[in-house]
Amino acid sequence: MHTVWKGAISFGLVHVPVKMFTATEDKDIHFKNIHKTCGTPISHVKTCKHCEKEVEYEEIVKGFEYEKGKFVIFNEEELEAIKPDTNKTIQILDFVDLTDIDPIYFAKAYYLSPDMAGGGAYSLLLEAIKQSGKIGIAKISIRSKSSLAAIRAIENCICMETMHYPDEIRALQQVPNLPEAGQVNERELSMAKMLIEQLSAKFEPEKYTDDYRVALTDAIQQKIAGKGIDIVSSPAAERTNVIDLMAALQASLEAAKTPAPATTGRNKRKTAAKKETVS
Repeated sequence: MHTVWKGAISFGLVHVPVKMFTATEDKDIHFKNIHKTCGTPISHVKTCKHCEKEVEYEEIVKGFEYEKGKFVIFNEEELEAIKPDTNKTIQILDFVDLTDIDPIYFAKAYYLSPDMAGGGAYSLLLEAIKQSGKIGIAKISIRSKSSLAAIRAIENCICMETMHYPDEIRALQQVPNLPEAGQVNERELSMAKMLIEQLSAKFEPEKYTDDYRVALTDAIQQKIAGKGIDIVSSPAAERTNVIDLMAALQASLEAAKTPAPATTGRNKRKTAAKKETVS
């Protein structure tokens, strides 16, 4: 794993030297823009519309547009001077219950490992968090961005999840057409709760897969093998024209009793190929 940050966790007068590693990875399949005529990747250059020329990296500064077409300029030294003191410290401010944090606040997860001779302090904090059942709320700066962060234990590792500040969360009042509370049919509500109960299960993340990425990977491999397909359709859920809400709930309850096994796009193509061979 590549170290993305080095510093220390601070709580009270205790400092725990740590290294930070990204806990998740981007599995999306990325395409490049290609010149269709010759097959060469298209490069993207920074140009100045006013000077009508390409701009070198050394000529670029940061600018904030405070009015249309008017910018206040900052160089790297000025931005460095106003970075917060938490630049190299994860400063724990409070300990709270996880249930007190709405998931909307969470942004990105990182793993923290002990650095240098900080193994003892690291183990102490890890065990203390485990036994308290609490989540630490901290402040940290990563790549010039200040964030709140949640510090918690995952097995034998301290995990940090960056969080949005409250003023970064848009108010619900901005969302149009939200329903008023209490305007539901009691019989429909009872059936909806029954459906939730039937679909309830223990969270097992390994059973969930990105069907589109699987189908796209399969299509790429077929293209490489010279068996290209022009169109790839991600698996679509079977839909009905049920308009009546009660009928839809009843049908959903019946379907939940006998769930059909999931079929990936690749398996569907294999099944179709077998049918064509038989015919």
